[in-house]
Amino acid sequence: MMAKKKKIKLLDTVALSEDVPERKLYRGEVGTVVELLAPDTYEVEFCDDEGQTYALLALRGRQLIALHNQGQALKIVD
Repeated sequence: MMAKKKKIKLLDTVALSEDVPERKLYRGEVGTVVELLAPDTYEVEFCDDEGQTYALLALRGRQLIALHNQGQALKIVD
């Protein structure tokens, strides 16, 4: 049985599920949903470690994975 995909909401932290080479963004990069543009279309902001935006673009839900730890501590795997 496949897990149901969690609905993406405003201010959710998301990761790219695929490369967007024309914007030099790659699978796994993490951003924040800053606007809901249309059903299943989200404006996502990507920032560097200093908080400076390096990309802001509209993405479809299929291009994103919502990141949630559901209140549990994240585990680091070596």
